[in-house]
Amino acid sequence: MSAFQAGDEVEIVACEDDPRAVGRTGRIVDEVPPGPLTEGRWTVGGIGLLIAPVLCHGHELRKTGAQPKRQSRWW
Repeated sequence: MSAFQAGDEVEIVACEDDPRAVGRTGRIVDEVPPGPLTEGRWTVGGIGLLIAPVLCHGHELRKTGAQPKRQSRWW
C-alpha cells in the first residue's frame, strides 16, 4: 500500500524541487505510486497561484488529514 493517493492534502515540509513550496499545502496529483521517471517523487499541485506543481519525495511530505475531494456526479 502506498503512502499517498490522488487527492490527499499534504503539507510540504521540505522540497528539493522548489524551496518556495516549503510550508504550503497542496494535493497529490499522482494516480499511481511514483516510478523511475520521477525518481520516486510525488507530484503535488494546487500549492499557489505562482508555484507550478512540484515533485517531492515521500519524506518531504506530511498528510494533513483532509479527505480527498470527490468529484460531483450530478448527471
